[in-house]
Amino acid sequence: MRHAPTTRILRIAAVAASAALALCACTGGAGGSPMNPVAVDADPDKPFVLEGVDELTEIAKLTGPDSINDTELAAVAGTDLGSMVNLGDKTFFLFGDTFGDRAPESYGGQGGVWRSNVSAWTTDDDPSDGITFDGWTPADELGWATALVEGEHDANDGTGEVTKIPTHGFAIDGTLYLSYMSVKFWGEPGAWDANYGGLARSTDEGETWAALDSPRWPGDSNFIQVATATVRDAGVDYVYFWSIRAGRFGGVQLMRVPATVEAVEDASAYTYFAGAAVDGTPEWSSDMNAATTIVDGTIGELSVMWSDYLDRWILTYSDRGNAYIREGITPWGPWGEAIEMVSAADYPGLYSPYLNPRYVADGGKRIYFTLSLWGPYNVFWFSVDLERVE
Repeated sequence: MRHAPTTRILRIAAVAASAALALCACTGGAGGSPMNPVAVDADPDKPFVLEGVDELTEIAKLTGPDSINDTELAAVAGTDLGSMVNLGDKTFFLFGDTFGDRAPESYGGQGGVWRSNVSAWTTDDDPSDGITFDGWTPADELGWATALVEGEHDANDGTGEVTKIPTHGFAIDGTLYLSYMSVKFWGEPGAWDANYGGLARSTDEGETWAALDSPRWPGDSNFIQVATATVRDAGVDYVYFWSIRAGRFGGVQLMRVPATVEAVEDASAYTYFAGAAVDGTPEWSSDMNAATTIVDGTIGELSVMWSDYLDRWILTYSDRGNAYIREGITPWGPWGEAIEMVSAADYPGLYSPYLNPRYVADGGKRIYFTLSLWGPYNVFWFSVDLERVE
């Protein structure tokens, strides 16, 4: 397993080394977005081409004290996650449990002015020096970030809802969707239980949100945390959801739905990858229980996007304290061996390496991603270079 050499520098000014890289910060045209869906190539026999990663660089701290964004103005002293969804020239960053008042010696997710989730938005299309937020939405009259869909904040005893955590988002025809999980119990590190996985909707660019009554996925199902991309198959656009259970102790399964507002909000429109025929043709079932696992292991918070540089899918996730990357020949695989992308030895308490096809450089050789660190309980911005078999 190849380890990424680490360059641990906050390099707001030291970006000359990457200035020669041709940025590909597409406005609405990133691969896997509604404006540019990725066409399915069902040939499972193509070779793997990702042989490693290199030049891991910590670029900036995005949230909290001493970050490149003055998040104190939004009452964001500590937060995590930071998956991204693109709408037009805006990118929305979706954060988890957020605290506006947090003592300097605090460790992990704790503090006052607790909101279950918040969102920042940006039009910054240069990822090389970090991402500067334009604002927070929704926000109150003081400018403090408010929850998209607030959790109940019940006691952590497994009988109610502790919080609602965003797992990813996507956009269709100007409508934003938030995938979230209703958490009923936080257990030991990496273990938690969910009431269900669900969707919330915004039709005003994130200013207001409504949680949908349907669809919802049972809390013990494999469809609680997701990563999404828009994929074209036989001329039809779908939203694909690479999905895992609550916690970080299961493999990945796959579901899809036609990429229309009507279908997304219709539970019966979803189908689940149930395996492939002898010729590699995927088989889809309306029965969630027929879903098969496409990546084994103990997969934590995940992200998936199409890589033009590799001409393959890439999957990032956290597992056993490290962050890994794999390549996929098709959306359902086969998936290559895990390659260590960020080591817990260098960044203890890391989790949630989230990608965005809008933020790549050098033809996709360099990828940028958010990464959460549990100790400081905030979100950081990294890059790493993909090493391709030539």
